[in-house]
Amino acid sequence: MMILGLVRWMQPVHGYDVRRELLSWNADKWANVQPGSIYHALRKLTREGLLREVATEQVGARPARTTYEVTRKGEEEFETLLRGLWWQLHEPPDPFAAAFSFLPAMPREEAAAALRNRANLLRAGVEWMRASLSSDWMRDTRPVHVGWMFELWAARSEAEISWCERIAERIESGVSYLPEGMERAEGWEGWEERLPPRRPDGE
Repeated sequence: MMILGLVRWMQPVHGYDVRRELLSWNADKWANVQPGSIYHALRKLTREGLLREVATEQVGARPARTTYEVTRKGEEEFETLLRGLWWQLHEPPDPFAAAFSFLPAMPREEAAAALRNRANLLRAGVEWMRASLSSDWMRDTRPVHVGWMFELWAARSEAEISWCERIAERIESGVSYLPEGMERAEGWEGWEERLPPRRPDGE
């Protein structure tokens, strides 16, 4: 959708300009659009009939540049993808959630320290986003709604910073990881004792 949308917006456009625009939005960090894959994506979308090559030109010793436009099929695909993402909730997989599910396997001191470190990393990201929002580059050259996306990321990060610090305090307090009424579990061993017995087949 990102590639189709930018070609649609900037057409006719070279792949180089699509790449430059995506990088200026930091799309490699939040949209899973890697710089090295953009030209491949343009060629793939062309093979699928979503884009068409308008012209290929070469200036001096520079590599040849192909200009692209969106086809009617590409317009329809973009509209379908756009509205699907606007009207549906998509939760991206978070590797940290998988790691946090094994909290009892971590020593309490290390777990609390890791959460505080995560909060510090997120805080640095928020400070960077705020600096970007107040920069001349953002005010003068980027669409206003790109700044609104930065505000969303900052709000999410601030909520997670608060959560990290709150959970770190609970871990440090020695609160049990087990449901209320069960014996205390100081770590993985205590949790493991509460697991149901294994079946004979090992499952």
